Parts: sequence; structure tokens; C-alpha cells
Amino acid sequence: MESGDISVDEDLLRSLLREQHPDLANLDLGPAVRGWDNELWRLGEELAIRLPRTPRAPGLLLKEHRWLPALAPLLPLPVPTPHRLGRPSAHFSAPWTVVAWVPGDPADRVPVTRADHAADALADFLRALHRPAPADAPANPDRGVPLAAHAAGVDKALRTMDLGEFAADDVRRVWEAGLAAAAWQEPPLWLHGDLHPANVVVADGTLTGVIDFGELCAGDPATDLAAAWLLLPDGAAPRFFKSYGTDDQPLIQRARAWAVRSTLGLLAIGQAGDKGLPGGKPTWGTAGRAALRRVLADG
Repeated sequence: MESGDISVDEDLLRSLLREQHPDLANLDLGPAVRGWDNELWRLGEELAIRLPRTPRAPGLLLKEHRWLPALAPLLPLPVPTPHRLGRPSAHFSAPWTVVAWVPGDPADRVPVTRADHAADALADFLRALHRPAPADAPANPDRGVPLAAHAAGVDKALRTMDLGEFAADDVRRVWEAGLAAAAWQEPPLWLHGDLHPANVVVADGTLTGVIDFGELCAGDPATDLAAAWLLLPDGAAPRFFKSYGTDDQPLIQRARAWAVRSTLGLLAIGQAGDKGLPGGKPTWGTAGRAALRRVLADG
């Protein structure tokens, strides 16, 4: 039973902690925040508990627990480094983790306003992360792969979604330019894989942390470089790519195409939220529309 199937409350969490990590059992517990795959509870001042709430979430948590502790010391922004692993038990029959708390507000709720500072911070973070990955690094069928893997899905979205103010032909031109760009030929690099606004935190108008490494994988860095449009304010992408250290136009074209794919996902989830459907998140739609405007403006 994952947290999507049962009621998770303070009594359950205290039971889990007393059973497996008794030295943490008396720390204060904060209210739950429900993400896409996991439920998050603040634990004391410096920690949080993450419990899976979807069928795929336990595997994502275990992947983070395996790889993120080695990567975290290399990264210049705080990340939710796993500290403890909770075993499945009679109380909760899935693995769960205790991780470092990353302070700040999600960027889908509090936007970045200090464009230059955030562009440099994001570039520094990705330059540190984007190093050759080991042969046993996790693969991901959706991230870091050739854009052609998503051609059918993007085509369907452009034919069927309500794009509001955006012309499907304009969006399609950016997507097709990325498809036509030269593919990544270098060794696979470590990727976050899911740099959308709900997976970074903001304080004082700039990026102050990166969260949710469940899609961590190796592949084409263009997947992550889409964050130039997904996370940063209008006009910040050139500063970001200069700070990152690339003027590779095929790479940048692929990154814009990845941004198109991500914004379509944000719009779809946002529209579901506007209709009150399960899984919908209206703030994602707002962030997706802002990002797609930036993508098209840079064309």
C-alpha cells in the first residue's frame, strides 16, 4: 500500500520512525505536501520524509537513494540528498526515504525575478551535473533520448490540444527544427531529467535548490537545457547558454524542442486542473504558458 492508497498521518509516520529510525521519531513533523509521485512531510528543521503515492514512485525513490548521495557534493545548489531508507513493513508496504530538506518555494508558485543571477545559478548547476555518466547509470525511455522518440506524442498534442493564444504551426516549427538538428554524439551525460517549475525552489527571486531527482538518467543534455525557457524569465536564455559555456546551435535547437515537449505536458496538466480533474495542477498550466511564450519569442 502506497500513500495514494491509504491515509498517511502523523501517527503512521511516528510508527514508521520508531520502528526503523528511532533517533528521528521525536522530531517535529510538518504538514504534508503532495507531489506528482510522492508525499512529502517536513521532519525537524533539516529533513523531510518522502513516501511514494504512485505505482512507479518506489523505483524512483530507490534510484535517488542509490545515485544522488554521490552526485550531491558536486552540485552548487542544495538538493534533497537521501539520508535514510525506510523498508517496507506491516505499517507501510513500500520503501520510503528521509532526505535533506531544501528550503524555498516551488517556481510554479513563486516565479524567478532575478534573471541574470538565476541564469548563472542554473548554468553552474547543470555544468556541474553534466559530466560523463558511468556505464551502469540508469536509462530512461523518456528523457535524454532522441527527440524522435516523442514525435508521435507531440504531433498528437499539437493536433488535439487547446493551445489558446499559441498557433500550432509556430510551435510545430520549433519542434521540427529540433528534430532536424544533429543528434548528440558524445558519451551520455548525467541528467536531472525533469527540470520543470515544480521541481526547483526559489527564494529572494532566484533559484536556490533543485528537487525531485526521480527521473535521473544519462543521455543528451538538451533535455535539461530546455530549462533555459522553462525556469528563467523572459530574455534570460542567451545569458544562460553563455554562462553554461556553449554556442552549439544543434544542441540549443534540440533544447528548444525539448522545451516544447515539456510545455505541452505542463499545459495538459494545467488544463486538467482548471477542470477540477484528478491529477490536475492549475499552476503548471500558468507556468507552461509563460514558458511557451518564451520559447516562441526566442525563435
